Amino acid sequence: MKCIHSEHAPKAVGPYSQAVEHQGLLYTSGQIGLIPETGVMIADDVEAQTEQVTRNLSAVLQAAEATTDDILKVTIFLTDMADFPKVNTIYAAWLGTHRPARATVAVAALPLGAKVEMDVTARLTR
Repeated sequence: MKCIHSEHAPKAVGPYSQAVEHQGLLYTSGQIGLIPETGVMIADDVEAQTEQVTRNLSAVLQAAEATTDDILKVTIFLTDMADFPKVNTIYAAWLGTHRPARATVAVAALPLGAKVEMDVTARLTR
């Protein structure tokens, strides 16, 4: 197992890695809308948070020499399922024509008051 770290994604706020690589797969930790340079939530609205989440995940993927085309599975956690259409639009734009497997789950709360969190599993082809 190899830990992956990107300076362009938020530092872990607990005892975990941004991602781990194992047997050709990358497992990311959940990303919320924190700005990497400050560790502060980007904004209170779900659209801004979702865009930051996708930037954070892209940075972790890049650190592992992977791209969004390598994503196999995404899990999305939302504190309000009414936000699903907004998140889905940003998610679709982030992935373009790539369509990995996905689960979306409603949760009571997320770390630091986030409205959305995502994690991915990706293949490593290097």
